[in-house]
Amino acid sequence: MFRLARYLKEFKLNVTVGPVCKFTEAVFELIVPLVMAEIIDVGIKNGDTDYIWKHGMILVALAVCGLTFALICQYMASVASQGVGTRLRDDLYKHINTLSYKELDKLGTAALVTRISNDVNQVQTAVAMLIRLVVRAPFLVIGATVMAFSISARLSLIFLGAMAAIVAVMYPIMRVTVKLFKKQQRSLDGISRITRENLSGVRVVRAFSRQEHETNRFEETAEEYRKFAVKAGRINALLNPAIFVAVNVAYLLIVWLGGGFVDTGIDGMTQGKVIALVNYMTQISLALVVVANLVTIFTKAAASAARINEIFDMQPSVVGAKTSPKQNKNAPAIEFDNVSFSYVGGNTMLQSQRQGGGTDAAQPSVGGENSLEKLSFTLGRGETLGIIGGTGSGKSTLVNLLCRFYDCGSGAVKVNGADVRDYPTKELRRLVGIVPQKTELLSGTLRENMTLGRTDITDKQIQKALEIAQAKDFTDNLDGGLYARILQGGKNLSGGQKQRLTIARAVAQNPEILILDDSSSALDYATDANLRKALKTLPMTCVIVSQRANSIRHADKIIVLDDGEAVGIGTHAQLLKTCEVYHEICLTQYTEEELLEQENEDSKEGGAE
Repeated sequence: MFRLARYLKEFKLNVTVGPVCKFTEAVFELIVPLVMAEIIDVGIKNGDTDYIWKHGMILVALAVCGLTFALICQYMASVASQGVGTRLRDDLYKHINTLSYKELDKLGTAALVTRISNDVNQVQTAVAMLIRLVVRAPFLVIGATVMAFSISARLSLIFLGAMAAIVAVMYPIMRVTVKLFKKQQRSLDGISRITRENLSGVRVVRAFSRQEHETNRFEETAEEYRKFAVKAGRINALLNPAIFVAVNVAYLLIVWLGGGFVDTGIDGMTQGKVIALVNYMTQISLALVVVANLVTIFTKAAASAARINEIFDMQPSVVGAKTSPKQNKNAPAIEFDNVSFSYVGGNTMLQSQRQGGGTDAAQPSVGGENSLEKLSFTLGRGETLGIIGGTGSGKSTLVNLLCRFYDCGSGAVKVNGADVRDYPTKELRRLVGIVPQKTELLSGTLRENMTLGRTDITDKQIQKALEIAQAKDFTDNLDGGLYARILQGGKNLSGGQKQRLTIARAVAQNPEILILDDSSSALDYATDANLRKALKTLPMTCVIVSQRANSIRHADKIIVLDDGEAVGIGTHAQLLKTCEVYHEICLTQYTEEELLEQENEDSKEGGAE
């Protein structure tokens, strides 16, 4: 909690003036019982109406001044708490965006959403209470006790006994509820996760009639949250009764013993002073109730602050270099030098979920088993690389290492002769453009989606990219053209249309290396063929990941992956003869006769060249 106090520096005036105003209000409040005592002992006792009216006006003045200072403090607290919440949320969001895939896999999307919303709100509430009540409540308890001692030291011992009893109850309750509030926040993560999964996958849930199952799943998690909340509430509910029991016993003793002191004249006790002591006891009781509530608020805030600091403590495992490396124009465009990689802890499944459950990452690495094993190959500038393999063979992993979403465990991945770890992140993203497995379009206009990576792209460049991606036929018919509205996730477009737009978006960035990670799976064969022909006209090095042998058949080099290892590297014709795995994949899509025809065609093309 104290680590987040740095956000209060910008609001020093609020943090100073607010508590001072509350302190002043509390001073006025402590004067009230003394004025009341004077009214009783002098005005009422002597029947002096003018004296009663005069001191009554003093009470009104004290109330108005107290209200004024309370309103000023409320304003200061609101400005500071909202400001701290906004800045904390902004910094948290910025920090999350610096984290690499490895850290995001560990935290999970649902936990991040909960921490940036609910946890920040808890801290924000604590800041408001800090300014408004942290000074006032303790001062009222201490001030009322001191004032009581000034009236009667003997009767004031009752105050000390009552406060000691209350503190003895509050401390163990606070210790227990801290643990429960932490568990409660973790349960809230689960609720956020299930809600997000069901809303994003609503079509799948309804397609398989899983509404009842998902409802039960949600109810189980919500019930777990309720149990923690109820348990914490029950324990916390002991505070107010315990306080009021102690206070009412104190009332009884004050009135009983005070009445005896009035009769015997001990400590110069009067009826007004007894009433003043009762008022001070009331102020103490109300202040202690506030303190009890503050304990709850700060307990929740402490649990939330720990979760927020956990994110701030995380540092990205993938950090871009500060200076550009020296590139070798004569070196291969892409080079993998004995590369091995493992999703430590079996995070492959999480990666798969982020990419939309693609086939490559569907099966997690168990016990840190390598997803890629000693992979080596080179690809010349302007050439096309095809990558094919079964489920979980490491295709998307290879792409992720090339884009440096993860760092390889051993070996080196090079672009233009320089290790990708030596590139500044933005420079590498300019060199390497990727179309991921899962099509992601943002809400906004078509043009805004096309210019995500660069703002200097012209309409002519966008139209050219749409033409290459075979998307111009339907984008020309959209209302508004390039300014047509795209709904969140591209829900107003078909799967094939979304894929073509994501391809156009990558082409429009004009990268040196273009990666298509199984990004034509929703396209028909004719559109896919036209797309490949159009891509050949671009002065780019292309990497195509596909389950279709036909999509990579004409690539300059094909890598066949099997369980993280390259079992074959070569052209289509070469692999049909030398790689059994590739031959088996092709047989699932072609007949032997069709494969024979392809060999003959490739032989003729080779001879013509």
